[in-house]
Amino acid sequence: MPKPNANADESHLTRALALARRATALAHPNPRVGCVIVKNHRVIGEGFHSYDHRDHAEIVALKKAGKKARDATLYVTLEPCCTTGRTGPCTDAIIAAGIKRVVTAMLDPNPAVAGRGLAQLRRAGIEVAQGIHEAAACELNEDFAKWIRTGLPFVTLKTALTLDGQIAARSGSTTWITSEASREAVQHLRHEADALLTGIGTVLADNPRMTDRTGKPRRQKLLRAIIDSRLRLPLKSNLVKSVDADVAVFTTLPLDSPKALALERAGVAVVRVPAKRGHVDLHAVLRNLGKHQILNVLLEAGAELNGAALEAGIVDKMILFYAPKIMGTGGVPLADLPAAHWFPKSPALTNITINRYGPDFCVQGYFHDVYGNHRARRKN
Repeated sequence: MPKPNANADESHLTRALALARRATALAHPNPRVGCVIVKNHRVIGEGFHSYDHRDHAEIVALKKAGKKARDATLYVTLEPCCTTGRTGPCTDAIIAAGIKRVVTAMLDPNPAVAGRGLAQLRRAGIEVAQGIHEAAACELNEDFAKWIRTGLPFVTLKTALTLDGQIAARSGSTTWITSEASREAVQHLRHEADALLTGIGTVLADNPRMTDRTGKPRRQKLLRAIIDSRLRLPLKSNLVKSVDADVAVFTTLPLDSPKALALERAGVAVVRVPAKRGHVDLHAVLRNLGKHQILNVLLEAGAELNGAALEAGIVDKMILFYAPKIMGTGGVPLADLPAAHWFPKSPALTNITINRYGPDFCVQGYFHDVYGNHRARRKN
């Protein structure tokens, strides 16, 4: 077997990451994983995991490589599994195929599994390398990491705003702020999400459909979830008229109330959760979504719900699309939070990146490191 080459390792793992991205919305509720098998500097097998096709990425690639896999190098974005679930352990298949070297970007984020797969491969005499393109692989599966560790979905707060921090011209109004390029990027964020979450104020102001318009395939429908403590969702709204077992309303009202029953008859799932300070308990909402295998929530809301989510500490990541415009006074801020109360304790975003979308720029950062400092843990 040729000696390992760092540039080749990076190149093949880059390809494996590209394959893993093709699993977006298809691997759910499993992580997105891509795999490439190389022998004598040639790719002899590759693939990614799609939940409905059952096989993990390593098995897809091994089947394509066939007998040529003996003495080859296997590149995979996530540590091969060593447990039996819907399928057998990938580690057993890798050992049986005669793979001589495995290069993986990251360990399995499941604390009960992390490191065990690589340890089994080492015991079998397979050379193992780990950590190349680790940051990219971790970002790809940050939602799975949060959910498998805590039972809660990963929450991203996304909004469009002006340079002076306004998200609308006035309360209750609809304002197009960013460019077509930014709006197209948002559709890709929706495609990556399992659920969109908004507040009733946004629904009443915009009458949105809240859909994934990329046209790309997905395993399950995008859940459209609304925080609506008093059940003000109109029966003639676009959300209700387009309902197809994919709209849920979280309320504090009894489920036998007339409006709750009317929404249920229209096909809307009405979920009663506890109240907190007179409003829907957002932590209870996340627990409910997590129990239904919602791994990734994209929060697209107005100032009130944005503020409540930030104050509750449920936001893991923020994605802010800035237009190069100034709105001036009278606009609606990103979040309804009293500065004197909030700012002194406001956490700072970390791991910040900035990208351009047409004339706009996008700031992305994290409040929580789901691989490290997130304190919540899954309750059995």
